[in-house]
Amino acid sequence: MKNTLLLVVVSLLAWGCSSTNQKGTVSDKGDIEREWVEEGVTKNFVFARGIGAADQTLENKTQRMATSRNASIVNGQYNMLSFIKGVSLEGGITVEKAIETDSVLATKIESVIKGAQVVRTEWTSDDGCVIVLRLSKKALKEAGLKIVD
Repeated sequence: MKNTLLLVVVSLLAWGCSSTNQKGTVSDKGDIEREWVEEGVTKNFVFARGIGAADQTLENKTQRMATSRNASIVNGQYNMLSFIKGVSLEGGITVEKAIETDSVLATKIESVIKGAQVVRTEWTSDDGCVIVLRLSKKALKEAGLKIVD
């Protein structure tokens, strides 16, 4: 019974991670693919990718990987914010226009994006990093964004 439950949980996790229809961004050789989708939207989530370079002056591999991961998360948050700014709200305006007139909304959106979940992390052969962030549409709605689908 425990093995069956474990198999079901693992299967659901694997299905959830693969439901974005995005293949990896780092090849088997450790090179970044030449083409990928920067962001995506599903029924319940908004996805964005980020890429970060490793500081090659660091001698420690762990430090290079950690700094590149941190840089890729910041880049992914920036990409997600750029994408969300273009989203249309009820009333026909974009998030970007709404932010211009409502500084509280801008702060809420930044906070929600910083809480986005890293759902994929890949390292390149030179210790660079590519991540995929996931943000629930529910979190955006709770921040005050009534997004038009």
